[in-house]
Amino acid sequence: MSLIPAFELGFWNAWILTIPILIISFSDMAATASRESGKEADFKLTKKENAISNAIFLSMIISWLYTVFLPLQLSTIWLYSGLIIFLFGAVFTTTAIINFATSPKEKVITKGLYHFTRNPTYIGLILMHTGLGIVCASWLYLLLTAVFLIMLNTISPSEELYLLHRYGDDYQKYKNSTPRWIGIPKSEKKESDEFSITHRAS
Repeated sequence: MSLIPAFELGFWNAWILTIPILIISFSDMAATASRESGKEADFKLTKKENAISNAIFLSMIISWLYTVFLPLQLSTIWLYSGLIIFLFGAVFTTTAIINFATSPKEKVITKGLYHFTRNPTYIGLILMHTGLGIVCASWLYLLLTAVFLIMLNTISPSEELYLLHRYGDDYQKYKNSTPRWIGIPKSEKKESDEFSITHRAS
């Protein structure tokens, strides 16, 4: 892993692994759009949250464009170890999307990977991006992935407020019993979410 970020155009570059990330990402967006179809847009993000959402999208675009110039570390331990993490993340995310898409629209999703974490799709995507960074031995790409994770963790509470607004006590029970991230204790307090919702819904 060099201190100088790799930047060279070539066929055997990380863009090859970006293709499945894009397919999975758009599949997740399509599943979300289908589940939310017919719902009124009665819950708005704050300006700060909108800015974070835009930053997340921008960081994804930048990372995808960078992969065009990021060579794979062929025939190295970086390639093989990174591919294992990448493929595990791909299977993990695909399973989460299937769990999401096949759950009843009017109920909180608790089956499959959602039994262990409230954000299985995010976890899978982070694993895929981490694996890609390792495959290319790129500290810069891994840094972008870390920033991506921090921003996701920042926006997650807003998404959970929306789900609490939509599902009420059922989601609160799910939130109290299931960690946001696997392996991290359920440290969220039973805050007055209803108060926040009242001031955020329109």
